[in-house]
Amino acid sequence: MAYPDSVRARLEADAAQLVARYPVARSALLPMLHLVQSEDGYVGPDGIAFCAEQLGLTAAEVSAVATFYTQYKRHPNGTYTVGVCTNTLCAVMGGDAIYAALEEHLGIGHDETTDDGSVTLERIECNAGCDYAPVVMVNWEFFDQQTPSSAVELVDELRSGREVRPTRGADRVGTFKEVSRVLAGFLDGHADEGVGAGPATLQGTLLAKRRDWTPPGGRETAEPRGSGSAGSGSAGGSAGSGSGGDGGQGSTKAEG
Repeated sequence: MAYPDSVRARLEADAAQLVARYPVARSALLPMLHLVQSEDGYVGPDGIAFCAEQLGLTAAEVSAVATFYTQYKRHPNGTYTVGVCTNTLCAVMGGDAIYAALEEHLGIGHDETTDDGSVTLERIECNAGCDYAPVVMVNWEFFDQQTPSSAVELVDELRSGREVRPTRGADRVGTFKEVSRVLAGFLDGHADEGVGAGPATLQGTLLAKRRDWTPPGGRETAEPRGSGSAGSGSAGGSAGSGSGGDGGQGSTKAEG
């Protein structure tokens, strides 16, 4: 069933903004899939047909993209996607136990939704929060250092309709539809709220500063690869107190 005229007009206006951001119209497909998902709660036949029409693609071409990425849901999603990281570090720190507890408590498995439509449970790969493992994501907002009991309490709060606040980032968790619209590129005003990098995230940078570590040659003086003087011991030592090396050290901090 096609979108009602009022909905279609609104989506077309938003889609025009997305297309205008790119030199080639079809490049807007990824954000446009998030746009229709923000309307329907998943990427269904109507959304696929809409994207294809707006971008001059076939339904098969749009479907090929929508089925490749896991953030695009091909069946109705819950109001909140609760993703439990079970990748190596989170699993070792308790991620598998958290996922098992939620499966039992909610009575659903991976990519399944509770009967009330409130929670979709997922077993997810690394979300770059290893410094706060084990991590649970709710609509891609961080809930750090969780336990089976705290995760159960979290989903109970979500199902009750109470507003929950992430450990870091935005002051509130948006609904799946709201967040899908943000992912489409329409800001909701919450991007700069809260703490992005907490104490654990900064430990690598702080350690580098305390020990006067810099990349070989320092950021400002490093020469192209293959140069005879690049990476020499004296170059690394001479840049020790400068600020040039701090950014480089920070970027090498593993976050998942």
